[in-house]
Amino acid sequence: MVAKDDTLDCLGLLCPAPIVKLSKKIRAMDAGNVLELIADDEGALEDVPAWCRKTGNELLETVTEGDTYKFYVKKA
Repeated sequence: MVAKDDTLDCLGLLCPAPIVKLSKKIRAMDAGNVLELIADDEGALEDVPAWCRKTGNELLETVTEGDTYKFYVKKA
């Protein structure tokens, strides 16, 4: 399990809402901080890694728990 500095709950939200919220939340965080994003939209499995590659933030881990996905993103 990755140590996190904050959590963003995006359960029940569909694309692109989790990415929009992720982008806004991570901008407000300090470099090196880790955000846990919780989502249940399958699209997030492709969208979050793609967003990280595009923005230079680091996806540390993706955890699948049933129909829920947890992404740990380290701010660049």
